[in-house]
Amino acid sequence: MNVVITGASKGMGRAMAEIFAANGHNLFLCSRGEEQLKKTMEEIHAKNPGIKVKAKARDLSKKEEAQSFGKWILDNGYPIDVLINNAGQFIPGSIYQEEDGTLEQMMSVNLYSAYHLTRVIVPDMIRKKSGHIFNICSIAALKAYSNGGSYSISKYAMHGFSKNLREELKPFNIKVTSVFPGAVLTESWGDFDNTDNRIMVAEDVAEMVYAATRLSAGACVEDIVLRPQLGDL
Repeated sequence: MNVVITGASKGMGRAMAEIFAANGHNLFLCSRGEEQLKKTMEEIHAKNPGIKVKAKARDLSKKEEAQSFGKWILDNGYPIDVLINNAGQFIPGSIYQEEDGTLEQMMSVNLYSAYHLTRVIVPDMIRKKSGHIFNICSIAALKAYSNGGSYSISKYAMHGFSKNLREELKPFNIKVTSVFPGAVLTESWGDFDNTDNRIMVAEDVAEMVYAATRLSAGACVEDIVLRPQLGDL
């Protein structure tokens, strides 16, 4: 398979890239930071020399950069089998007191990036009548919580995008899966002590996403909800 992953240089994106690469699938990766993305690409390819790993640094919150990344993928001539819209950002705060512009930023990174990239990639999937799109939402898309603010709004919107996309693409045999992770140990948690496994690790999400691609053509995992065993923090 040929797999596109955004937000791929670290965290859940990196973990998903690792598992697909380990199972022999070609990768097209994207993130904003060019240096870290190049390092990720080189390390994954060194461990998996039999696959193709290509990467392009783009800020997908900008419409033109999301579109150019999609066109760059298609120009490589590889039919895309899996698209994972993972690029995202979390800015905490309450709606009534967060900084002006926060909603626009959260929507641009967490929703519009996926919208614009998908619109470039999906016509090729429609032509071949196959494909699988994963939209990484958040547990914040299912239940409002304190300090979620515009981040939660944007993830609710991402959930709605996924539901609509799924219905639209059913006639073309294209699957759409929404992924709702709870707390996952990534850089955003800083020096959080997880020795007692209080929260999940990125590999947990990667394992579930990869497993969903392994089903027969007649089955679709519509939603993947993952929470820490002891519940949300």
